[in-house]
Amino acid sequence: MKKILTLFVIFLTVASAAFAQDSQPQKKQSEIKFDQTLYDFGRFPQDAPVQTCKFYFTNTGNDLLIIHQAVASCGCTVPKYPKEPIRPGERGSITVTYNGTGKVPGVFKKSITLRTNAKTELVRLYIMGEMEVK
Repeated sequence: MKKILTLFVIFLTVASAAFAQDSQPQKKQSEIKFDQTLYDFGRFPQDAPVQTCKFYFTNTGNDLLIIHQAVASCGCTVPKYPKEPIRPGERGSITVTYNGTGKVPGVFKKSITLRTNAKTELVRLYIMGEMEVK
């Protein structure tokens, strides 16, 4: 009888611990998910050196998403990002402008690093293309 009572007490302890874990509130966390993280401008002429693209993202988390900073790997690349928080489920965009004025024609690949409050704090976006000689 003692063994049955001991097993019953152990079962109740394990069951109540499992129930307590399930009933705890979900942790608030934002998460950023991009449609794409690489944009290819393809080939473009040297006499049209300024190219712009947009990276679209969604806050797939359950808390406000804040983009703290967007830093390009080169001064020829300028990112613009939303300064206001993005609500859960909402979409936003990062606009990136590449300016090849005065640059040597050819293939390029640049990165933009985003620092956010999301679960994945750092996200890297890439642009690439080929500026052709006139």
